[in-house]
Amino acid sequence: MVITTTETGRNNNGSAVSWSAIFSGSAATAALSLILLVLGSGLGLSVISPWADSGASATAIGWYTIIWVLVSSIIAAGLGGYLTGRLRVKWPEVMEDEVFFRDTAHGFLSWAVASLVTAALWTAVIGSMIGGAIQAGATVTAAATTSAVAGAAAAGTKLTESISGEDMSIDYFVDSLFRKVSNTETADTGAGDKAAGSKKADNADASNKEGKSDQVGPEVARIFVNAIQSGSFRSEDLRYVSKIIAQNTDLTQEQAQKRVEVTFARIQSELAEAEQAAKEAADEARKASSYTALWLFISLLSSAFVASIAAVWGGRQRDAV
Repeated sequence: MVITTTETGRNNNGSAVSWSAIFSGSAATAALSLILLVLGSGLGLSVISPWADSGASATAIGWYTIIWVLVSSIIAAGLGGYLTGRLRVKWPEVMEDEVFFRDTAHGFLSWAVASLVTAALWTAVIGSMIGGAIQAGATVTAAATTSAVAGAAAAGTKLTESISGEDMSIDYFVDSLFRKVSNTETADTGAGDKAAGSKKADNADASNKEGKSDQVGPEVARIFVNAIQSGSFRSEDLRYVSKIIAQNTDLTQEQAQKRVEVTFARIQSELAEAEQAAKEAADEARKASSYTALWLFISLLSSAFVASIAAVWGGRQRDAV
């Protein structure tokens, strides 16, 4: 069946599309989206408290944010679609099914134009709302991954930039090697080592007064960095460092070697914890990104549907006038 239309039913370009109505509805959608998203930010939906048991939890904030994005996008798309349908020209002598299709198409086009125009706005606002935790996790991941490998071989070279939230340096571990003997280490030597330990202490008194020299510390640090990078202490390096520790403290050779082994094990343990934290942060960031993308897809799909239905409603009211 051929449907004829009058000139008043056509746009100036001869098509059935009322672009003026579409652009008007898109402008309304974009403006209302901006207003509602700014309002959501003002209500604190973009804030996640970093403190435990303080304010809303990250999970609760996430759900609040999701609901707000869904509601605001649907409201904005509905208003834009309604205006598009209400402001379009009349289509006289057009069948009802064709009018329904055209109104639906006008509502969808209004939503599409508004979505394209406000793409940068959505990226910025949604990024500040939901992406804060993701960005923080990515920052922690980058810091922990970077700090997992020891850098230069000089004293004071940072062993890790972020372990349990504190700055750690290889100097700390080197300094701990030259501390005075503890009661635990003294007890481990047994009664048979008391005479040797006493003699060693008498010979090391002068060294303890001055502490480790400026040359000894950097050398030990370089050896530790090399051991960390290779994953284990070479036997000759272990003996050499133990000898240096014994000469600069009141420890015996065996005690010094045990102290070196314990310190190296502690460094490896903290690096392993940092690496594990980095992997967990990366996994959480990945999950959060997928979760956010899924809900944004649902939001866009829902707003497109609402805009199309609202345009049909507005078009019917327009035709009823």
